[in-house]
Parts: sequence; C-alpha cells; structure tokens
Amino acid sequence: MTTFESKVVTISRTDEDIYKVLSNFQNFSPFIPADKIEDWEATEDTCSFSVKGIGKTGLKMIDREPFKTIKVGGADGAPLDFNLWIQLKQVAPYDTRMKITVKAELNMMMKMLLKDKLQKGIDSMADQIAMAFNR
Repeated sequence: MTTFESKVVTISRTDEDIYKVLSNFQNFSPFIPADKIEDWEATEDTCSFSVKGIGKTGLKMIDREPFKTIKVGGADGAPLDFNLWIQLKQVAPYDTRMKITVKAELNMMMKMLLKDKLQKGIDSMADQIAMAFNR
C-alpha cells in the first residue's frame, strides 16, 4: 500500500462540528459538482455515484471514532483498493487541525503516473474542506 498524507489545515470550528458533517455521506449532497458527478445517492454510511467519463463507483464508512477519525473505503466493485482517513485534533476552542491520509494499492506504473496527481488532489481536498467550514 502506498501512503499519501495531506498538509495539515486549520479549521475554525470544534472537532465535534466537523465530525458531525464529515461522518455522514448525506451531508455531502449539496457539495457534489454536477459537472463532474452524476447519479449521486447517499445514506449515512454509503454513497454511490458516476464520474463523468469514468463510470460508477461508491464509498462506504469503515470506522468512526467520534470527533477524532473517520475512515472511508471503496464500496464493493470500486476500481481501486484504498482507505482514506480524516483525522481531527482540536487544539483550542474553535481551532481544529485536520489531516487526510490515503493508503492505496498501486502497482509501480500507476504509482509513477498518479503519485503527484494524488498528492495534489489530497491537499486540495483538505483545503476545500477547510474553506467550506471557515466561511
């Protein structure tokens, strides 16, 4: 498994507020980009969607530790074996740090082709989550 870690971002909310939103896929519905994602369906624990030009896939919640970690993985039939962890650490009231870690099963060719794109994508995801909460 290849590991990618995002930069640590600062969010001006409590760890509880962030956890309550990110630990339920139904809360993501308003943020799904219709120009890239189709057929979005979500429950608290699973979601499925089609990525334009790629096909249908899904995610599932694997584990949750309230206000600290959320672990997500690919649902059955996902094209890639991976796990994603969102880690939260509240350092002061309304000052929470967040980091995203992804572990993916990539062969050498895929690793060489996708390494930089995955790292940029994970950093961008962390930034976008922080921006959404800090508005």
